[in-house]
Amino acid sequence: MNPRLRFTGSRSPGHTLLELSIALALGLSIVSACLSLYRAQRAAFERAADAVRMHEAASVALDMLGQQLQMAGFVGDLDPRAALDAPLFGCAQGRVIGEEGAASCETLASRSDGVQVRYAADAIATWPTSGGAPTDCLGQAVPDAYATNRFHAKASTSTGEPELYCEGNGKQAQPIVEGIERIRALYWLPGASAALAASGIARARWKEVYAVDVCVLVRGFTAQAKRRVNHVDCDGAPAYSDDGRARQAFWRRVALRNAPLLSTRDAG
Repeated sequence: MNPRLRFTGSRSPGHTLLELSIALALGLSIVSACLSLYRAQRAAFERAADAVRMHEAASVALDMLGQQLQMAGFVGDLDPRAALDAPLFGCAQGRVIGEEGAASCETLASRSDGVQVRYAADAIATWPTSGGAPTDCLGQAVPDAYATNRFHAKASTSTGEPELYCEGNGKQAQPIVEGIERIRALYWLPGASAALAASGIARARWKEVYAVDVCVLVRGFTAQAKRRVNHVDCDGAPAYSDDGRARQAFWRRVALRNAPLLSTRDAG
């Protein structure tokens, strides 16, 4: 045999088309699984971050509303014999309008309740300006003896996002907390077995209110998808939305510090 024709090693077999197809399919499956896992993890992170923002918005809104409600009827150094007109007034599914002592209600498309709170304006009850003047809920100087702050929630005309609005003594409502879609306020009166909506309280009895149950319905800031999302509203009823935004209701009961003293029997 010619030595130049002798093979010194074994020949490696080549890959068949079937083997290449299987390898390609396995690779694509792994890549697809990794992408699905990434999308799921990202969606979970976005939902968690959205929930944190919703809790923060609710906390800020309830803190502000609670602080204001607690001050209702405060007279400070003013003559305690002087009657404070409308220390507290509310509207069911509407915002408060008109003069402080004879306020009325205007219906809101957002179905948010409106609340008016009045108390003596001084450097103790309010955050003073740099010049020492008392302020309203927007930080504006109060020219009157009493601070009058009105709250409601509605969608912004510029962004479409729901926001908590406050109207101070300057009579110009401004957004203060983003994400608040609705306010629901129920009021406790002496002898009542349950809290009442604003529509069930006669004007003469607003001075008797000694506590308020406040709920804020917060809408999520990120739409996960155009799908139905279930939640429980401020009335405790199941509800849903089709915009893909999460929603959650947050409650707080606020005792009015300056309400008339009540006996145990009257308070229920």
